[in-house]
Amino acid sequence: MPGKLQQEIKQTRPFPDLEAEAFLNLQRTAEFLMQQLTECLKPSGLSATQYNVLRILRGAEPEGLACREIGERMITRDPDLTRLLDRMEERGLVSRRRGERDRRVVTVRIESKGLEALHDLDQPLQDLGKKQFRNFDSQRLRVLIELLESLRETEPGE
Repeated sequence: MPGKLQQEIKQTRPFPDLEAEAFLNLQRTAEFLMQQLTECLKPSGLSATQYNVLRILRGAEPEGLACREIGERMITRDPDLTRLLDRMEERGLVSRRRGERDRRVVTVRIESKGLEALHDLDQPLQDLGKKQFRNFDSQRLRVLIELLESLRETEPGE
């Protein structure tokens, strides 16, 4: 009997191995969760990546962060962080300033408009997370977190 993922994607042949099935399940689930996040963010006009940057900068208040540090902290990497920050700056969500000692370093700070956007999203996103993980008690959530973290500890090719 085909598994649930096989049925969802209408795959008639079995997966080559459990690792392939697990990997595709992770991808399918991540996409499912991200679609819901995107829908929740839509009224604010923010993308998931922009939301991620704003959260990072809120946590770095009041000093702000260098662009490189923002890139290192992001959940999903954006190959063109400069352009992303350009758009966010145009909307008044963030501001950038070149360093006085080292002009190559650009520090990014969240502006009040960015803080307001996050404040408006805090409760809806917390509610979304509760809804998405409603079938998990705290013990199952901890196990899930441990399993996902252990996956990231493995280097490709090991």
